[in-house]
Amino acid sequence: MHPERNKPPSPADPGRALLKSLIEDVTAADARRYRTTDDIGREMHCAKIVEDPGADPDRRYLAVYHSALGDGRFHAALATSADLLTWHHARDFGPGSSQPTLAVVPGHGYLLAWEQDPKIHIALRYFSDRETLFGGPPTRAFDARKSLSRCAEGTPTIHSVLLNPDIDHSVISLGGHYWWRCDRDRQLTATLTNFKRWKAARRPDLDDALLRWQVGGNIGGRDPITFLGRTYAVVEGQFVKGDFGSWRTYVYDYATGTAQPAAIRTDAGSTAFANPHVTALTAPDGRRALAVSLFLPGEGAARNEGGQLIYYRAYWATDPVVVVA
Repeated sequence: MHPERNKPPSPADPGRALLKSLIEDVTAADARRYRTTDDIGREMHCAKIVEDPGADPDRRYLAVYHSALGDGRFHAALATSADLLTWHHARDFGPGSSQPTLAVVPGHGYLLAWEQDPKIHIALRYFSDRETLFGGPPTRAFDARKSLSRCAEGTPTIHSVLLNPDIDHSVISLGGHYWWRCDRDRQLTATLTNFKRWKAARRPDLDDALLRWQVGGNIGGRDPITFLGRTYAVVEGQFVKGDFGSWRTYVYDYATGTAQPAAIRTDAGSTAFANPHVTALTAPDGRRALAVSLFLPGEGAARNEGGQLIYYRAYWATDPVVVVA
């Protein structure tokens, strides 16, 4: 372990300090909901929330998530909300889809990515407008071939979408993980060009930042955010392979390549936190806020807290906050 690489944020890095504080204290949230489900009773596992500025007030917030259904498989789904806590199921994306993420492409539709089984790989679906997102077929579809692991590559993150000028002439930057030696998850970076050429590479710098904290199991989902002018990510790390009670959340700084553990405090004292997602957005009352989504495994969950936790915290800052698409 290298102490200098993982020393606490300095006063010169107020962004990470504020970001950590907003994530850590669930009890201070403006609103929170444990064991979150949608209005048809589906568990909203691994929910990624985005704001859709062009939508009507009842559909102002979108979430993509997955649920285990009666067919024994995960199904990714879309839901809408006006308050970030009550979610209305909008559509299902089919069996074998899980760990979804969504990006709004201003003026150009929506990009959805998920992990698809069998032959676990990353799938992308582009919807040119709101109508097709809510019920139509995708405008474009792409399923990536595995190149870093013969076993699995999944849990995608959308970093950026550059159109020149449309999806058929575009560069999409993504993150994900691959099953290193078919034994445990490690990080990857990928580029999809013109929605047909895929190139993936390992991301050892991100792995190293968590390995320095003695993370011995999987290094899995991550969600990026540009906050107070600097780019960070929340990343999940598992201390012991196979032990779901050992999942923890870290805040990673892309500029320094360092990570800091988030000391998350819930109402009843849960100890394990996985599949973190964060979004900077406008809260229902108009204030700037950070929306956080965490999965609380049963092995570390306190009474009545296990499952999907969604909460948001308003904050004041003078610097602009922009969410990475």
